[in-house]
Amino acid sequence: MATKKVEDKITSTVAKESNGNVQITFTIPFAVVKDAQDETVAEMAKDVEIPGFRKGAAPLSKVREKISQSSLIEHSLGHILPKALAESIEENKLKIAIYPKFELIKANENEAWQIMAITCELPNVDLGDYKKSVTGALRADSIIVPGKDEKKEKSREEKETTALKSVLDTVKIDVPQILIEEEADSRLSKLLERIEKLGLSLENYLASINKKPEDIRAEYATQAKEAISIDLILNKIAEDEKLSVDEKELEAALQMSQSAAPLEGETPENRKRFIEAILRRRKALDFLLSLA
Repeated sequence: MATKKVEDKITSTVAKESNGNVQITFTIPFAVVKDAQDETVAEMAKDVEIPGFRKGAAPLSKVREKISQSSLIEHSLGHILPKALAESIEENKLKIAIYPKFELIKANENEAWQIMAITCELPNVDLGDYKKSVTGALRADSIIVPGKDEKKEKSREEKETTALKSVLDTVKIDVPQILIEEEADSRLSKLLERIEKLGLSLENYLASINKKPEDIRAEYATQAKEAISIDLILNKIAEDEKLSVDEKELEAALQMSQSAAPLEGETPENRKRFIEAILRRRKALDFLLSLA
């Protein structure tokens, strides 16, 4: 096997931004690009039809003429970026939270290409003295003042709201902007689906609630930041308190989830990890309520 020359090595630089995002810039030698393009053309040749040739038997030079430049770039980068990203993560000891968004910076013929990836790392969570805060909040919420209407026993949902508000007020987390945007986008997509099912246009829906698109976006960004913060806090509590989900609990939850349609691209292993994470956060929430 030929040894890769130094000048053929993909390099990357990492910049951590003040908003929590991590920017990785890849410089890809054109020799690497050329190899990836040749692989792409060879793969696509199987499905490209060229007059005068049997399907899959046309010369690669003819096949390449039929492939759009945008498609060639996209598929070639598909050969390059996963490995380049993995190497950069290992080399720079990154702990990325989400798969990056890639942006093509430069792709000139016979020159090194440049690609920028935007991702983030999970923020540090310093819980501080959250136990004291939650205990105080839950107990204060249950105090009965003599002479006034006696309070009814708080529901579990009300207690959860009190506990979560307390930890959100106590534990400050710098949530990366890209995480907030991804979650807000997901919520907006679901809103648009609901609106379409109702047979409404976005304009009519916004008019009915007297809001502008930017108002909805801002609201969803706030909700997204809060939801992400809660998940991170509960995960940290579960870790610190060594809360775990046993196999019996997990299997029972998996059985109950069988009726739910799988998400696009979801594998059984992904679903298992997802449900296990939910159960761990539920145990962390149970732990918070036990502090009263």
